[in-house]
Amino acid sequence: MSDTPVYKRIVLAYDGSREGRAALKEGAELADACRAEVHLLAVVSPAAGVAFAESVEPSGLLDDEERHLRAVLEEGLERLRHRGLVAQGSLRWGDPTAEILAVARAVRADLIVLGHRAEAGLTRWWRGSLGEDILRDTPCSVLVAVHPGDSGVAESVADGD
Repeated sequence: MSDTPVYKRIVLAYDGSREGRAALKEGAELADACRAEVHLLAVVSPAAGVAFAESVEPSGLLDDEERHLRAVLEEGLERLRHRGLVAQGSLRWGDPTAEILAVARAVRADLIVLGHRAEAGLTRWWRGSLGEDILRDTPCSVLVAVHPGDSGVAESVADGD
């Protein structure tokens, strides 16, 4: 068996959600095992403001979303670096699928890690499936991390256990 790592560059899509933390944990474990560099990515989606009432100023919502995701990105980078990983982060604007794929291509990623959020019926139809869209045009392998449930595991994932 070769000592060459399977994955040298991992793109980790991160939004700070429970599912995102599960992806961060699994991606960090793989990066550690493979001695891979990690590219942590958060995406501000202009479509996020569409779901809010007309009385709310859309640009203010996007500014709030950007501030939130910047903080989430820094928190994720800190967790990765605390594990001793080489990690870079970027905040991008636009369609999450297009931005994840663009970053994966730009860094020549060997793996994209995403969190899975179970959604039903109309919600899934309305928002679509990020994972499905990524798989349709991916330049590399994709790992979809599934959050183990609501049995207190979220706290251990968040703490890096």
